[in-house]
Amino acid sequence: MDIDDHEVALSVNGVRYQRRVESRTLLSDFLRHDLGLAGTHVGCEHGVCGACTILLDGEPVRSCLMLAVQAESHEISTVEGLEDRDGQYHPLQQAMHDHHGLQCGYCTPGILMTMAAFLGENFSPSEEDVREALSGNLCRCTGYQNIVDAVMSAAKRMRG
Repeated sequence: MDIDDHEVALSVNGVRYQRRVESRTLLSDFLRHDLGLAGTHVGCEHGVCGACTILLDGEPVRSCLMLAVQAESHEISTVEGLEDRDGQYHPLQQAMHDHHGLQCGYCTPGILMTMAAFLGENFSPSEEDVREALSGNLCRCTGYQNIVDAVMSAAKRMRG
């Protein structure tokens, strides 16, 4: 055992994991490399782009700014956890598909996680609310309109 190694126990997408990690391992790297959950993308490594956004205990956080050891005993949700147990898309994923809310797809997982948390608290958002909530997620390809349309559609679908 190396002095810089720590035991980490956490839950990711409802599955409990216990692993030994180096002190300096970023949560984004732990998810991608140690757990094989490559849906969490790393764009800037400075917390600016939002591509690495995951949910920590239901709240969106930048996993490139957090160490894996800081996630000890927490519940993490990644884009891989959005589908239901039957493999059905989350309404937000389906709406992104239906409204062409992605192009290259690099920013999409972070946007999905940010918007999933947002829609969990905002059942009837305005377009302005959606744009404000999206402001921390950068997309170079879409121009955002289709993403906003998708989020509005998902909100309507989720309200029933």
